[in-house]
Amino acid sequence: MTEKLDPVTLEVIRNALPAIANEMAADLHRTSYNMMIYEVRDFCTALVAADGALISQNVGGVSHFVADLGVIITDALKRYGRKGFQPGDVLITNHQAVAGQHLNNVVVYVPYFFKGELLAFSMVRAHWIDVGGTSTGFGAGPEVPDPWQEGLQLDQMKIYEAGKLNETLYRVIRDNIRFPESSLGDLSSQIASCKLGARRLEELFRKYGRHTVLGAVARIFDETERKCRKLVERLADGVYEAESFFDNDGVTPNERVRIHAKVTVKAGGMTIDLSGCSSERKAAVNSRTLAAARVAYKALTGPLDPVNEGSFRALDVIIPEGNIMMARYPAPMAGWSIFVPTVVETIVTSLASAMPDRIPAAHHGLLGGSVVFFGVHPKSKRRFVVQSIEGGGWGGRPFEDGESATVSVCQGDVRNGSIEGIEMKCPVLVKSRALRRDSAGPGKFRGGLGIDLEVRNFVDGKWNFERANRRGCPAWGLWGGKAGESGGYYLRDPGRSDYRMMHGSHKPVTTDSEVIVRTGGGGGWGDPLERAPEAVRWDVLEEFVSREAARDEYGVVLREDLSVDESATRSLRQGLK
Repeated sequence: MTEKLDPVTLEVIRNALPAIANEMAADLHRTSYNMMIYEVRDFCTALVAADGALISQNVGGVSHFVADLGVIITDALKRYGRKGFQPGDVLITNHQAVAGQHLNNVVVYVPYFFKGELLAFSMVRAHWIDVGGTSTGFGAGPEVPDPWQEGLQLDQMKIYEAGKLNETLYRVIRDNIRFPESSLGDLSSQIASCKLGARRLEELFRKYGRHTVLGAVARIFDETERKCRKLVERLADGVYEAESFFDNDGVTPNERVRIHAKVTVKAGGMTIDLSGCSSERKAAVNSRTLAAARVAYKALTGPLDPVNEGSFRALDVIIPEGNIMMARYPAPMAGWSIFVPTVVETIVTSLASAMPDRIPAAHHGLLGGSVVFFGVHPKSKRRFVVQSIEGGGWGGRPFEDGESATVSVCQGDVRNGSIEGIEMKCPVLVKSRALRRDSAGPGKFRGGLGIDLEVRNFVDGKWNFERANRRGCPAWGLWGGKAGESGGYYLRDPGRSDYRMMHGSHKPVTTDSEVIVRTGGGGGWGDPLERAPEAVRWDVLEEFVSREAARDEYGVVLREDLSVDESATRSLRQGLK
């Protein structure tokens, strides 16, 4: 069937499918209500086949959403059966038993029928600012004991059935969240995006026919799989391992959480085994997802290519039930994403010896510095919430320095909220958002820098502070490079001169409190003493590196005019070696 496809038609369909997902994303971005969608872009849009296979996903969609759309469809088919859907249905779900994420990540999807046959689903997963409970902002913290306290659980519910609104369900959602205007506005935006995707699919199937479109999809999957296999075939067969850890899980002190990756490469296939990771925790840091393995594999095999089900056919993932990455409901999962970027990083690092010309040092490995402050606006008397995600430093690479102030490997095109947008809508002042000097790990190619975001709140309210979980295991270096600095959250009370480190959700603060959201720097790649002295001088001029660090870490001596003292530098480097 696929061999007889006209090459031009195949290419048109190949380009059309991701274009539909991208158009859905543009529609969602334009019509959404909360900053996490229209500013931060914490969402993904996708087309998924009736059997759960991923047809396409928008470019820049949140990367760690890629693994948890198909499982929702296969679960829905078990619940309703193929005949349990009809035109006009709109389903909503955020339940953790199937796709174990925090409850703020709400999936809305609609079925697509062609001539009465169910062929696909149009889907949107987007971050709501609130689903009740302690979910306000980025979700509840690790202290939440169970999903019921986290927020409202929606388990494959039909919010519309055959085009008719389920008014009871709609009222239940409205009455159990703090920001109904925002979240229900986002619901409408998600529905509109899904319906747009279904309309575009209809246009494609009507123009080319069922046989041709499905044949093209099958061909695209096959070609994507072959391309990934060819890239893996370049690696030496073998078993590669790496390990990292978190200081604790946010609830049990002084007990490290182990992250371990075992990667087996054989004849173009790859197996990622995460069995060595910690077992599920009482703290709400668990997840139920293949995301870490899939994100790592995609980054290694085709990071810039469109993603579809063929992207992962040559990948086997082993995660036993009860693992922290495959937790069993109702294990709490409010902080599900805390560990995922570090697991990705550990998988990638395990292959450093197999791919020395491509593997970077570690990045900050967290989802970034989350900014969440909420309260009641003194003028409008309405509730408000400030939200942003602040990036950190990425690891130095075999050919250049790491990027600064960039979100984690799991976040696609997620970005921070604009200062203007934050200050215009909420009673806060962003005093500064700046790169943090000396936060990058030294190396021949240094890591990227983390940032300090300083915020003053003008009204009483509550902050959500994430725990600094990797102070004992900061972004590590490679091949002689050194680790970057860790981040954290710091609060200065009114009238005080000192900051204190903070963690925990719903922390009350008074007017004129000041907070620093600090993100970590990336690790360095290669021996710092091999970094070009002129590059070190430039770093000092740009205030990326202090003069003291230039001398102590890089062995570069600068004169008063900041020119390089070449004789003193040669002597110092010889002594440091």
